[in-house]
Amino acid sequence: MGDGWRWSAVPAFHPESMLAEATVADMTRKKPDLTSGKLALDRDLLPRHVAIIMDGNGRWARRRGLPRVAGHAAATASVRDVVAAGAELGLSELTLYTFSMQNWTRPRSEVAGLMHLLDQTLREQIDDMDDDNIRLNAIGRLDRLPKYVRSRLDASIERLSGNTGLRLNLAISYGGRAEIMDAARGIAEAACRGDVRPGDIDEDIFRSFLYSPDVPDPDLLIRTSGERRISNFLLWQIAYSEIYITKVLWPDFRRRHLYEALADYQRRDRRFGGVGVASSKRR
Repeated sequence: MGDGWRWSAVPAFHPESMLAEATVADMTRKKPDLTSGKLALDRDLLPRHVAIIMDGNGRWARRRGLPRVAGHAAATASVRDVVAAGAELGLSELTLYTFSMQNWTRPRSEVAGLMHLLDQTLREQIDDMDDDNIRLNAIGRLDRLPKYVRSRLDASIERLSGNTGLRLNLAISYGGRAEIMDAARGIAEAACRGDVRPGDIDEDIFRSFLYSPDVPDPDLLIRTSGERRISNFLLWQIAYSEIYITKVLWPDFRRRHLYEALADYQRRDRRFGGVGVASSKRR
């Protein structure tokens, strides 16, 4: 990719005009009310790790007669609100499917716009994330990112490294199959060096070669826009994840929709292949 990808290739638009539908309550960083009506949540039964496939930006823009990148710009408000809500709820991990390996095949102008938005969002939100005690992590084939984006990402991760709250994992230039292939390649290289014996390879050893082996598997996977597929996301890690699908397009998704997904999760009985797990042990 390199530094040749520039925002100047993207048609001009004004993101602020696209956020008019977001209410003042959506955009404020107020503390969540976990006891309101049917959305009452039990803090002891919150998932430790929530992963989200953020889908529907293009459809959101198309319905408004706007370029696709306008949908991506509007979606940054959803990211801000959901990340803030996750930090306030006390979630340990939040993983966002930010940019897939397959997204590199999109039109050059759209990719350039997405890279610019990633850089811009990190620059504008770093202070808020620091104030909210958020840590930052990234998974994927990050060597494909433009240099200016990779530099911003690395600097942001370093600045937030001393925090102790929510860890925000950005899946960027990411594919589940690519992660498994990279792990298999790493194991093969370790075996050739004599560091690993083939007969000793088990799930724990395999996991140690994933992009971020210390990140626990998602308890809950949320997909927006109503699509019923997992799109090559965290294929190894979601073996026993609960899946929640909403028809809400990602640019319209706010913390109230996150609460709805969490409430649904808390009503489920997770079995992990067994006969049932006591509700007190769900987390």
